Amino acid sequence: MHGKFSLAAEIAREQLDWGELGWVSRPANGAAQIVAIEVTLLPGKGHNFHKHPQQEEVIYVLAGVVEQWLDGTRQTLHAGDSVFIAPDVVHASFTAGDEPARLLAILSPCIGDGGYALVDVSGDAPWNTLR
Repeated sequence: MHGKFSLAAEIAREQLDWGELGWVSRPANGAAQIVAIEVTLLPGKGHNFHKHPQQEEVIYVLAGVVEQWLDGTRQTLHAGDSVFIAPDVVHASFTAGDEPARLLAILSPCIGDGGYALVDVSGDAPWNTLR
């Protein structure tokens, strides 16, 4: 396969209690190395502290304001800002405004059938005390 067009209406979307994932690129779409996810964070919500063993990640803010955590450091990100996350580094993203935030998350390499591995550490110290 040389590639694949993904039209907005065809992107698989997953509803979560904190927002929505739009699966732009993953093994189910034919990708072997890149997972790309359009993420919407609802106001007052976020993707709590977690890490991706063996995967690098870039989060690029498309719209809104995001309280981004990288290990124990917090930074406010706006549209056009981004963060690079090394493998196995704990991070979290939360809306920092009254409007939804939209992100593009890109992870590499693909791992497993879903494309990425996630370890939730939000209940563990010190992550459960940072917000």
